[in-house]
This record gives sequence, structure tokens and C-alpha cells, in this order.
Amino acid sequence: MEQFEVHDPAIMANARAILDAAGGPEGMAREVVSAVERNEEWRGKSCLNLLAPEAPTSPMVRRMLSAEIGTRAAEGHIGHVNRWFAGTQFIDEVESLCVELLKKAFRCNYADHRLMGSMIGNMAFYHALSQPGDRVMTAAQPFGGHSSNRYEGPAGTRGVEIFDIPFDPETLDVDLDKFEEEAQRFRPKLVVMGMSMTLFPLPVREMVNVIEPWGGKFIYDGAHQAGLIAGGQFQDPLVEGAALLTGSAGKTFSGPQSGMIMWNDAELTEPLTDAIFPVLAATHQVNRVAALAVAAAEMLEFGNVYMAQIVKNSQALGKALEDRGIPMLAAEHGYSQSHQVIAKVGEFGGGLDVAHKLAEANLITNKNLIPGDKPEDWDRPSGLRIGTIEVTRLGLMEDDMADIAEFMARVLVKGEATVSVLEDVLAYRRPLQTFYYNFDNGWPKGVGSGR
Repeated sequence: MEQFEVHDPAIMANARAILDAAGGPEGMAREVVSAVERNEEWRGKSCLNLLAPEAPTSPMVRRMLSAEIGTRAAEGHIGHVNRWFAGTQFIDEVESLCVELLKKAFRCNYADHRLMGSMIGNMAFYHALSQPGDRVMTAAQPFGGHSSNRYEGPAGTRGVEIFDIPFDPETLDVDLDKFEEEAQRFRPKLVVMGMSMTLFPLPVREMVNVIEPWGGKFIYDGAHQAGLIAGGQFQDPLVEGAALLTGSAGKTFSGPQSGMIMWNDAELTEPLTDAIFPVLAATHQVNRVAALAVAAAEMLEFGNVYMAQIVKNSQALGKALEDRGIPMLAAEHGYSQSHQVIAKVGEFGGGLDVAHKLAEANLITNKNLIPGDKPEDWDRPSGLRIGTIEVTRLGLMEDDMADIAEFMARVLVKGEATVSVLEDVLAYRRPLQTFYYNFDNGWPKGVGSGR
């Protein structure tokens, strides 16, 4: 029987050829190191990264990720009676500091730090708060919803019945009248807003009011918005009535790739933490926990200004792109109140081709479904998602967004050869090698305490 490979077969064949030619295990290891170094040189030093799901970590966070503590196991809850292993007193200290820092950052009563990814956070609440066959309502992907709350993700693996939250296809707003009508009919146990294409705050309180009469719970999947929420630049869903806030530490929160979950209701603590351990997490990478704790401390110090600048840059970039002939979603609403803007690039070849063409000029974006796309357009949607997290951390301000928009327009609108745009992008990016809004490098010139 022919071997089935889900990954690109040509890339996998090339990897096998590299290993075959490496001359032994040490050579194989050196090939891995070389690939990592090539990525650092290109993506880390030579590209303008405009991915909304990606943020550069600070030097201190990176030091924690490579720390000795990462080799240690720490199965169980905090406390020597709760651990399977002895000798964890300093690990208990690190983990308890992380929990308390998350509670401070998100202004909440409870937080958990052990989630290896934000989708594991979603798995945790589906496991804790629903049973197979329960009804839930979630956002569909053409309107910004994420697979983690659909049949192909954690929601589906829990066996729940999923109904769509209705949206206005023009404004991308939740259709509250239709939501109330359908929620009354379905009486969902959970309503989950998990938005990977998130431009504006969501009507949390209004939706909570609809489902409260039958005990429905509202879950805010803040994978993208977590840093904006902690930094006070977006809605605070726990204040507005959400039972839970889940989030990714690796996006706007600018920490290590991992998940977080926050809540206020003491009655949720036991079912949630029972779902986290022993169901979904055991030895949960204590180096990552230490890195998450540092990122939370940096958010407390720098978050308000850093997150505000991210939003300003998104709005400026959206306008600059529109002005140069690249149509944008939500132009009539100011483009965004978050860390991302969405371009409509069907006329330029669609999101897949546009993203790869821009990457030839070291401009890194990603394809994205937008309203009007169909489910079968998943691989080749007509939208392009563009984020401002990394360029903001490099110290760029609103006026600098015109430079980025011009690079993109030269490729897409003016049809310039990507090699010529690449030369200018490299010249622009090479002097930008310092990440700000952190304890190592402080503020960009003229920002925060440096004003």
C-alpha cells in the first residue's frame, strides 16, 4: 500500500535527502541547527512580519525559554502534596508567580498557566462545561470564527451540536435580533465567540443577557485579543459578563507560544482545573511557564502604551493601503480597533497567491476567508490578513505604516518586480533589529517614559 503523507510530499522528500547526505546523526543535527539559523536570519532580521497571529518575544522571555528549569517535570497542581515528584519547591514558586501575574494582568480572580496552546484552552472548557450532544453556538469562519470552535476542532471532538452565530455579511457585526431569535430556539448551553479575524469589540453583554435565563454561559476566546484586553485597549469580556476568557500568549500578549485561561466564578474552578489536569496537561514545560510569567510582567509595565500603538498602527495601515488602491474591509468604520486589518485581494489573485507573492519581497502576511467566500475557498480565499504586532515592537509608528503600504502597493497595484521591492524592504528592515516595550530595551524613542 502506498504511504499516505499529509504534508507536502516534495518537502518531505527533500528532508529525507538532506538526512541521507548528512553523514550521520551529528550531521543531521547540524542540518536542523542550520535550518533554524536560516529562519532567524530571514524571518527574524530581514522581513517585515505582518502576521496577526505572531509576536516577537522579548530577550528576557527568550532567556526563560532556554532555561534549565525546562528540563524539569512538574506534574500536578502547585504544592508539594499535589505533585507527583519531590523537589519542586522552586517550580512551585515559578508557577505561583505566573498565576498571580496573570491574575494581575487580566484583573481576574482565577487563571491557569498550564495550557500548551490556546486550542487546549478551548478543549478544557468544552470538556469541563459541556457533554456530548449539548447545543452550542459559535462563529463561522467566513465571519472570522476559528476552527477550534467548529466541528473540525475541540468543539467537534467533544461531540457537541454546533449552530452558527448569525452575522451581518456587510458590517461583520453580530446580527443581535437574529441571534436572540435563534438562541431562544436552540437554547445553547455555551455561546463561544472565537474570532481569528477580529477587528472590533463584540456585543458580549447583549449576548450574555439573551442566554442567561436558561443558564447558558458565554465564552470569550481571546486568542488574538488577549494582549489588547490586558493592555486596556479592547473590551474586557469578564467585566461584560463572559464566564471565561481563553487566550494565546503568543499573539498580542507577546509571550511564548502557549495558552491561558482566566475566570472569576469560584464554581468553575474545580471543573476547569480537573479538565486541565489530569485530562489535558501533565508535565507542562516549566520554562514556558517562566516565560509566560515574564511576559505578563512586561504587559503590566508596557502593555497600555504598546497595545495602544498596535491599534493606531492598524488603523493607519488600513487607511494607507486603501489610499493606494488595495480595498479593505470595514473602511467605513475606521478599518480596525485591534491588531489587524483585512484586505480584499480577489482582484490581485486571491489571498494565497498574494501572500506568497508578497513573501518574495519579504512582506509576510496570510490568506484569510472573508464574507462572500465559500467553505470550499478555504485554500484559496479572497482575503488577506495583515497584523501590526511585530512592526510596532520594532518601534514603528503611524507615519511608518505608509512605508509598509507602499511596499505592498508596489507589488500588487503597480506590478513591480518583487526582486526590486525586496531590495528596498531589506534596506528598510536591516536597521530595525531592536524589540521595544520590554525590560531589556525599554521604550522606543519618544514613547512612554522616554517622552
